[in-house]
Amino acid sequence: MKLYDSPGPNPRMVRMFLQEKGVELPTEAVDLFSAENRRPPYTDKNPGGQIPALELDDGTVIGETVAICEYIEETHPTPALIGTNPVERAQTRMWVRRVELEITENMYRGFRYAEGLDLFRDRVRCLPEAADGLKTCARDGLQWLDGLMDGKDYICGDRLSLADLILYCCVDFCGSVGQPLDPGLKNLGPWFQRMDGRQSAQDTLAANWQELGMRL
Repeated sequence: MKLYDSPGPNPRMVRMFLQEKGVELPTEAVDLFSAENRRPPYTDKNPGGQIPALELDDGTVIGETVAICEYIEETHPTPALIGTNPVERAQTRMWVRRVELEITENMYRGFRYAEGLDLFRDRVRCLPEAADGLKTCARDGLQWLDGLMDGKDYICGDRLSLADLILYCCVDFCGSVGQPLDPGLKNLGPWFQRMDGRQSAQDTLAANWQELGMRL
């Protein structure tokens, strides 16, 4: 197996997942900034053009972050970051979907259509007029989640899960590009500090993130 990797919040999330699992994989760098991921030969392997992607020994390529993490969990079940039983796994998948639909996809698109427009305008369809609304939807989602996290260390309760990693990498990145976490979120503020203090969070930041001006 090998991981196609680059700077970015989604590749970072998979790197965090792997480190939390104690799994090491060989990697191949893909140049995101020159759009290497949007043309052959990379798109011959991963037509979606996303990074990261996981290539298995038989040549199969998995190109979605959640699918990559699901595969790693099935092949390396401990420590569990999706769940140890059907109930835990269902809860994690429920929260992954809610976090992505209500928060992270809105934050990422808000960035692509505004601060990141120069980078993305020739790669994906961009709707600059939608940026402010998407960011507002993301703030609404964060406020909603904050209200559900009273007494919880993590999104699924007392256990770290894939949902936490997805949200953390998005919030950390977007906070550096114009979408800071509202300091009035009384539960998500401490949650973020808890996540930010994990060794995996520190180890997976791109070495040149300060030069880039983005926490990738």
